[in-house]
Amino acid sequence: MKRLTIFFAILGFALTALYFSQRRAERTPVSANALLNMAADAQRDLARVPMRLTHISDADEIRIGDELAGRYAMQTQKLTAEEQGLEKYIMRVGSTVGVHAHRRLPYRFHLLPDRALFNAFSLPGGHVYIGRGLVDLLTTEDELANILAHEVEHIDHYHCAERVQVDARLKKLRLDAVAALLQIPLELWETGYHKDEEMEADREGMHLAVLSGYSPYGAVSVFERLAKLHREYVIHAESPEQELSELAIQSMTGYFRSHPLPSERLALANNLIAQEHWENRKTQRPFRVEYEVHNGEYVN
Repeated sequence: MKRLTIFFAILGFALTALYFSQRRAERTPVSANALLNMAADAQRDLARVPMRLTHISDADEIRIGDELAGRYAMQTQKLTAEEQGLEKYIMRVGSTVGVHAHRRLPYRFHLLPDRALFNAFSLPGGHVYIGRGLVDLLTTEDELANILAHEVEHIDHYHCAERVQVDARLKKLRLDAVAALLQIPLELWETGYHKDEEMEADREGMHLAVLSGYSPYGAVSVFERLAKLHREYVIHAESPEQELSELAIQSMTGYFRSHPLPSERLALANNLIAQEHWENRKTQRPFRVEYEVHNGEYVN
């Protein structure tokens, strides 16, 4: 009886969504990719309905995240002394942001030392990662804070937890078994989320960054820089020899393919600043990592 009730609830949700989508005046071009994307989004949204009602416990989410983080640690090369100093800086900024999150989870922040990785992502339970390629693009601490806050909000709003639940359900895995977690690919976490979830993480991440004492213009400057890179290296496919390696361009192309367009995210950020009257919060802190150097070498 309970399963039948859930089935009819999901069916009603789908029919309602179909009704309102048909009433929209705006028409979008129909293509094979568009139909596939629509089908994938519909399947995902329907799968999420029961997930919202049955969140896994925080303890289970932390356990799952720690197990996945352990797999990342095994696959990641050892950080140099310079990279360890950079990771400490990321941890300090991330901790400043994470303490203001709604969910009281053990947020932990990591650097992935791949200069071709233009991405940041999070795991269930509190682990946040940022690639060295993305870090190298940043010029202020406020930019870093807004990126980390965005990832914290993916955790804070259960996006990560729902993703692992959906994947486990599709593969008929038991999340209480370590062997089952080994069947969840790490690449799952490096891809973007549904557009609505990405926009929610942008919006709430800016709120979190401002609450932590950072400028919302950190998000604006990041999106402006990403928009420029999108124009130069993705749309126009300029020669990789100019500034970026071919591998880096592939990573960046993957990032733009799995996230909303930078122009959309920039518009959201500027609208939110106007809505919240944050126009006077323009001052940003310099991106400054302090190192110890002995005999010309970095010392941790």
